[in-house]
Amino acid sequence: MDIFLDKALQKGEDVAPLGQVASYIPELAKGSVSDVGFALMDLDGHLYTRGQAEKNFTLQSITKVITLLLALEDLGKEKVFTHVHMEPTGDPFNSIMSFEVKNPEKPFNPMINAGAMVVTSLIHGETKEEKIRRILDFSGKLMGKEEVRFDQEVYLSEKETGHRNRSLAYFMKSTGIMKGDVEDILDLYFMQCSILGNCVDIACIGAVLASNGIHPITKERVVKKEHARIVKTIMTTCGMYDASGEFAVACGIPAKSGVGGGILGAVPGRYGVGVFGPALDKKGNSIAGIEMLISLSKDLDFTIF
Repeated sequence: MDIFLDKALQKGEDVAPLGQVASYIPELAKGSVSDVGFALMDLDGHLYTRGQAEKNFTLQSITKVITLLLALEDLGKEKVFTHVHMEPTGDPFNSIMSFEVKNPEKPFNPMINAGAMVVTSLIHGETKEEKIRRILDFSGKLMGKEEVRFDQEVYLSEKETGHRNRSLAYFMKSTGIMKGDVEDILDLYFMQCSILGNCVDIACIGAVLASNGIHPITKERVVKKEHARIVKTIMTTCGMYDASGEFAVACGIPAKSGVGGGILGAVPGRYGVGVFGPALDKKGNSIAGIEMLISLSKDLDFTIF
């Protein structure tokens, strides 16, 4: 086992300089290309780590998994998917053109920004403060942590520069897809994306999914089996944006990336995986993270296909 873990870390470190940290969110541009690490958690809570596995970063789009699970728990499958499809797009995660031209009645899936904003708007709560508290508390439940917070500086940076997301939200408001106060929903979404975690935290979320909703440490059921199944399926087809098909062939597990450099993975019946490397490829996925996941998948036979 150790030789495979060491090999995966080395592969990630080797390719990290080939990527670039996200710069369109100024706070993320401060990330270090050399920060590379990962964590594996089995379904009994045993942990295997390498590199910067406990370094905190903002989860960004990984939180789309969290909010989709919470919305499903709040509303059920039928209600959630009357507001968003569950189909891959083949387009970038923040595309406006594909949304307007191809499918204007509702977003393609919950893993692109438009779909994620709609899902976030559905979560129970009278105010954005109540909703973010519920999202943070639910994140902590999945991670096995008493307190989860969001990074105030990154949140403000996203709020100031989130022009594409603001455009998507107002387009959806104009077509009747987005319900409620648009600025409150955007604010909530920017807070959500700024939630802090590390590889161990997201490996724990992955282990919950891998065990069909049972927490690996507490053995408590934290989400319904059907909801875990739905989310894993959508991660497989849509979780790596317009590189999801290529990733499925190369690695073969449900996964969700974020532009903070993290990737959440679930190996059904075996492991949750969290990888980190803030240098991204052209699709917005961690270049080191993908390399480490492919290496681990080949050596430990992760693929579900």
